Order: sequence, then structure tokens, then C-alpha cells
Amino acid sequence: MRLIASALVTLTLAGSASLAQAQSPQGQTLKVSYDITLAGLPLGKADLSSSFNGARYEMEGRAKLTGLAMILTGGKGEANASGTLAGDAPPRSTSFAVISKTSDNQRTVRMGLKSGRVAKIEIEPPLEPKPDRVPVKAADKRDVVDPMSALLMPAVASKGLTDPANCDRTLPVFDGASRMNVVLSYAETKTVEMAGYSGPVLVCNARYVPISGHRSERPATKFMQDNKDMSVWLAPVEGPRLLFPLKISVRTMIGMGELQASLWSLEGGKTSAPARKAETGDETVKAEAVP
Repeated sequence: MRLIASALVTLTLAGSASLAQAQSPQGQTLKVSYDITLAGLPLGKADLSSSFNGARYEMEGRAKLTGLAMILTGGKGEANASGTLAGDAPPRSTSFAVISKTSDNQRTVRMGLKSGRVAKIEIEPPLEPKPDRVPVKAADKRDVVDPMSALLMPAVASKGLTDPANCDRTLPVFDGASRMNVVLSYAETKTVEMAGYSGPVLVCNARYVPISGHRSERPATKFMQDNKDMSVWLAPVEGPRLLFPLKISVRTMIGMGELQASLWSLEGGKTSAPARKAETGDETVKAEAVP
């Protein structure tokens, strides 16, 4: 339970994002609150805030386990990411950082990127060497996006915002330690109502494809490779032609884990000041050439 709860906190921060208009000269801020559940039981909450100014975005989030999960693990975390958006091209990350904490340990990951390539990584404390950990090659750190930025989903230029084609994409994610592909495909279209949003959403199936950095012999890795019970619900944002996640569902070895938006608020005009950051990759990890 301790490891699963801690992992969900990190996943919440690293695998959930908020969106705003990429080309708004005055900037926008989107604030999203999510409820985290596991096997139908409340596990915690996450709050995310993103600011956009012109083509540049900055995303920040905090998550904290509650109730029994908090008592058992002390799990909480915070993360941030930044980069640029251009049309329907994938986001270009420039920095990513995440701090995950439990009652008995803490790990910090800071990463700087340049032109889609990982420039520098700091992991504290370092990962322990394991014989089954698949080595990360230099090529695995090119043409990638950090986990937070990965779910900024620009709509296909030639398609409508709720066209099923917007589901069909592969997200090349590098989290500082492992490289993976998240492969999305269209499942269905639904209509939802929640605080701050009412309308259609695209339901996309998701598949996890490990590339490197993972431990190949772990039962959890094999379970996720074969896992066909994962999905993300994407809602459209009209002006900027973007989609963002309202819900993420992932089958785990002990039940369904879900991240469900409970509040969505998009504010236009002058971008509000960002919250305190965990660590910014651009400031603490300077870009260097990658072979």
C-alpha cells in the first residue's frame, strides 16, 4: 500500500496537466482540482495551476494523500514544467521538476530540455542500480516531452476539436529516469457536466509501452505492459484549439485508480502570478549538448 500510494501521488503530478490558449497575448490561467481514488476509495487530492503568456506555458501542481493513505505513507508531492506551444505540434518542454515525499523518504528529479532533447538530469538520491533495469540510450532522450507537458494536447489542425482523430497520437515521454510511449486511440465520445465544464469529451484508450529505464522483471512492469484498462477523457477548449484531461483511469494490481476533475476554472486577461515552484529545470539545470 505504501509504494502504490506514493506512486499515485507522483503519477498525479507528472501525468496530469492543465491547458490554456497558446497564442493569447494577454495570457490565461487554468486552475483544476482533481480527486484521486483507488479501488473506489478516496485516496487524495491534487491541485494544478497553469499560466500561459503568448506561446510559453508554465504548469505547477501539488498532490497530497488523505485519510488512511496519508497516515500510512505521509505521501505528498509537487511538480512543475515549462515550455512552448506552436500550432498543432507537440509541446516543447524546457524544464521539468518533481518532488515526491513519504514519511520515510524523499526523491527530487530535475530535468532541463532543449529542442526536444534532454540536456541535463539531476536525481537526488540517485536510483539504486538494479540488474533488470533497462539502460537508457542517448537516442531515448531525443524528441521527448516531460510527463506534465505530455498531456497538453493541441488539436489536429485539419480536424474539429471533438474529431476522433485527436485521440490518435503517441506521446514520447521521458521522466528523468525512464523513457516510455503512451499510445492513445479513440474509444468513444461522451457528454459530461461538472463544475466549470459542460459538453462533449473524447474518451481515448491508452497503452503503456516501456522503452528504457524500467525494471523489466518487475511484476508491475509486466502488468502495465499488458494493461488494456486505461483511458483518458479529453475536453476541448475552443479558442486555443486544445484538449485537456478531465479524467484519467488506470487499472492497477489492486484495483482501478482514477484521477477525476472536480473543479475547472479558466481565467482570461492578465496572467496571475505563479505559485511557488518545486524547482525549475531552467534555473537549476542548464541546457547542455546531448550526443
